[in-house]
Order: sequence, then structure tokens, then C-alpha cells
Amino acid sequence: MSNITIISNEKNWIEQTAINQLEALANLPGVVQTVGLPDLHAGKSPVGAVVVSEDVIYPHIVGGDIGCGMGLYDTGIESRKFKLDRWVTKLSNIRELADIQTDNPYEEPSPIYDLGTIGGGNHFVEFQVVDKIYDKEVCMALQLDEAMLMLLVHSGSRGYGQSILNTYDNPQGLAADDEQVECYLTEHDNAVLWAARNRKIVVNKLLAYLGYTPRPKKLIDCQHNFIERRGDRFIHRKGAVSAERGPIIIPGSRGSLTYVVEPTKNTAMAAFSLSHGAGRKWARSLCKSRIRNKYDRDTIRQTKLKSRVVCHDTDLLFQEAPEAYKNIDTVIDSLLQFELINVVATLRPVLTYKG
Repeated sequence: MSNITIISNEKNWIEQTAINQLEALANLPGVVQTVGLPDLHAGKSPVGAVVVSEDVIYPHIVGGDIGCGMGLYDTGIESRKFKLDRWVTKLSNIRELADIQTDNPYEEPSPIYDLGTIGGGNHFVEFQVVDKIYDKEVCMALQLDEAMLMLLVHSGSRGYGQSILNTYDNPQGLAADDEQVECYLTEHDNAVLWAARNRKIVVNKLLAYLGYTPRPKKLIDCQHNFIERRGDRFIHRKGAVSAERGPIIIPGSRGSLTYVVEPTKNTAMAAFSLSHGAGRKWARSLCKSRIRNKYDRDTIRQTKLKSRVVCHDTDLLFQEAPEAYKNIDTVIDSLLQFELINVVATLRPVLTYKG
């Protein structure tokens, strides 16, 4: 189909189901451009997908976790002061972040019920250190400091976005002149705002729990489930990041590096969008049976990069194992081949927390 572009190369595997889902979206009325990024995989609607429409929006493409995204913070703690065993023990004492009490620091009441939590599935918080700098100038502009400990938070609007979708979802879409569109977009923008606020609260309360006075500095915060209005068009992103807001973060699995990249000026072909991560390779239901004999209860909590994982849900540990995800280097190579990014730096995980 002429309105579909797949950003991928011969080494990057994309399942046919995801392509079929993308083609179905491309056939929706009003859709003028559809993009599958290299992390494309199947979901309720395809993940790693961008859909551009005229005169109509489709809330179901974005889904219920509106504003889901990733925030990268400088913790204000020197990486040499990181105490792996001590922090693993401390974090193992809580089952989930809701066990750490927090207050809403904003004047408005929070629409997020579990404020300061990350949720389940592929959401996580991860302490990271700089692995390699590729562009010193951009790193300096970002204030990305090799000596400091970073914290990457992946979370969304924690049920608030789903309540919005439940109100406005219509498989036929909503015509741009329908009064419901402005109502939806207003609530949508509020979900995006609170998802970002939630990530910041997670950082502050986690650092305080570990015994530090929170002094985090936000370096990057990027959404990957949202609708952006661009002129008379609407860009629907599901598992995709805007390429027009500066450098972005593209993480792999808990056992691989995270890439900090800068978009180039060639992203119109990708609907001004970039990948949000490595993308799933296996369905969750398949993971445990495929790698059960490879790990025991201890080794599943370690990675080849010598980082550690704290998670009390063993099933989730298998569902989110590195093997369940595509190779992040292959995803990055695809973006480089299409000249959509320049690599700024790589970050290495040292401790991942899920729950």
C-alpha cells in the first residue's frame, strides 16, 4: 500500500501479525500515512506504529495508557557512591512502589489513583551509568554527566488514560468537527501531563526511600502513546516517540544498553517519529516455557551486563526477560540505515526495579 512505510532492515525481524494490524489501520477512513518502526510488534493495536489522519481521530490506536513514556533523570548521586547490594536489599523490602507513601505536590488533585507508581507489564525504573559517549557536544547540552548515576523511569497515566479511552472510544473514529474531539484531546493532554508528573514523583520518592535528599535533574522526558495535532492532521503514536522535541531515549531490555539519540532532519518519512524501545519478540504467554530451563530463581534476577533485577513476581521476570525482546542494536541499526538518528551516548543498567 502506498501510504505504508516500514522502517526496518534485513536483520530486523517483524512478525506478520503486526504488519497485518498496521495494514488494517492504513485502511481506516482519513488515514494518509502509516509507519511501522523497527520495534513494531502486535498488540491490541500494533505497537511501534504511527498513523497520520486528516479530519478524524482514532483514540483506540493510542490505547488506554495515554502519556506512557520514559523520563531520564540525573539522580544527583555520583555513580561511584552506588552500593548495589545495599540498594538491592532495600528495594527487596518493598513489594511495589505503592508501599512507599507519597503526597501530591501539585495544587490540582491527581487524576491518577496510585500516584508515584509505575504499574506492571513492561514498566520499570532502572538505575544506569554512562557506558559510552559518542557526541560530547550534545551530551554537554543535555547535561549528561559521565560521573553521575542516572535513573530511567518507564510508566504512564496509571488507569486515568484507560478511563478516558472508555469514554471516547469509537472504532469508527471521531470526526474532527465533533465536539467530542476537543473534549477528548483536553483530557488526553491532561493524562500526558500527569503521566510525566508521575514519573518525576517516582524518582523523588525512590531516592528519598534509599536515603538520599532528592535532587534529580530531568534530562529527557518523552511520551510514546499520544496524539499530536500538526496543522490539519493528527499524528497517532502507539509505542513511538516524537522526533521534533530534541534527543530521545531508546532502551532495550533489562539486559541491554539504552541509547540516547538525536533525531536527524530526515524524519518526515517516518511521520516525524522514532522507535520507543526494542519491541517484543515473544508473546508473554510463551516466555516461561521457552526459557524455564535456562534460569533459576536467582539467575533470572541477574543479567549478562552484571546488573541486578528486583521483582517479586516470578512470572513477570520471565515475561520481561531479555530473550523476550528484539535486539536493540538491530533496531538502532535500522534507524541509522534510514538516516533518522545520530547516536549520542549509551547507558548501561546497574539495577532494575519492577513492581
